[in-house]
Amino acid sequence: MPFDLDIAILGSGPVALALSGLLARACLTPDRIAVFGTLPAKSAAGARDPRTLAINYGTRQVLDVLQAWPSHAAPIRDIHVSQRGWLGRTHIRHSDFDVPALGYTVAYPDLIDGLNARAQAIGILRCPPIAPDQVINASDGVTLTIDSGSLRARMAVVADGLPLREIVRGYDQHALLATVQVSQPRAGWAYERFCREGPLALLPHPDGSCQYSLVWCNRPATAARLRDCAEAEFLAALQDAFGERLGRFTQTGARHLFPLSLTARRTVVEGRIVAIGNAAQALHPVAGQGLNLGLRDAVQLAMAVAPALARAPGAPDHDVATALTTYARRRVIDRWITGAVTDLLPRVFATGWAPIEHACGAALLVLDTSRALRAPLARQLLYGTRS
Repeated sequence: MPFDLDIAILGSGPVALALSGLLARACLTPDRIAVFGTLPAKSAAGARDPRTLAINYGTRQVLDVLQAWPSHAAPIRDIHVSQRGWLGRTHIRHSDFDVPALGYTVAYPDLIDGLNARAQAIGILRCPPIAPDQVINASDGVTLTIDSGSLRARMAVVADGLPLREIVRGYDQHALLATVQVSQPRAGWAYERFCREGPLALLPHPDGSCQYSLVWCNRPATAARLRDCAEAEFLAALQDAFGERLGRFTQTGARHLFPLSLTARRTVVEGRIVAIGNAAQALHPVAGQGLNLGLRDAVQLAMAVAPALARAPGAPDHDVATALTTYARRRVIDRWITGAVTDLLPRVFATGWAPIEHACGAALLVLDTSRALRAPLARQLLYGTRS
């Protein structure tokens, strides 16, 4: 039976849209690639998705290739890592790695708009969303149940948060997201500060030099209190936790809470269905690695399956299954290392046990004094593990 599609992509977030563009660049016919999902409509700034995304330098290179780099982005050239109440800190510089920036911050809606515009320009098919249980998996392809009947595809990709993950660990933390203003901004500087209940990150905001994107992780009760308290009380608590490296906190925008857990699929390929991005794993936000890992999934998957999918119609199709097996094997190390680093850091710094906290401070000091020791960690955050 002939196939209607080469590949069906379930999801409409950045990883799904990036994958469609990468496959089209790999010479697949765009109208044989379908993205099943609903894009958020453009809206007034006050109703926009509140997330600011951390993009590492490797991801910037991918988005440049796709011609989907957002028009507004803030560079991160220096990262300052510290621990509240203890000596020791680490300063990571872009000049140490011969790159113009260690990373960037972009607004989620701007990234989506750029990737969607590129997908439309290429001619990627757009279809209404369907649930994973509407995809029938078989050894020789997948069948998708839609309102008008069914479609056959040589393979399907589940991406961007669709519920195919298993909870590995709950952190008993909620992340508070907000935009804050400071009196003494430092252009290009980002901060990661480990506090007793969880890490606090301040990233330069893409919309202005005095604005920073705040990601503050605390136990659920503390996070809820900080979300709901008066602005003056919130700013005082933030000032106490962070200190005065950026002067005084003068204003905050709307505050949003997100519960945190590590979720992951131990097996990302089942038959002709593969999970990538947030459908394969969702990480703690420390170090901002979730989207970067998901986009590396997309790059590696496109490289693995494009040659098999580009075969002439009617040609033997067993190469698709082989390509998926190869992809799964190649992603093990990067997924494991990135997941382990982002899982370990928020837990070890939040033990509340003085000897461990002292050791963490000493470790930060050692990393700061030895470029050779901090370089492997920085390269992992810049590029991930490339196979």
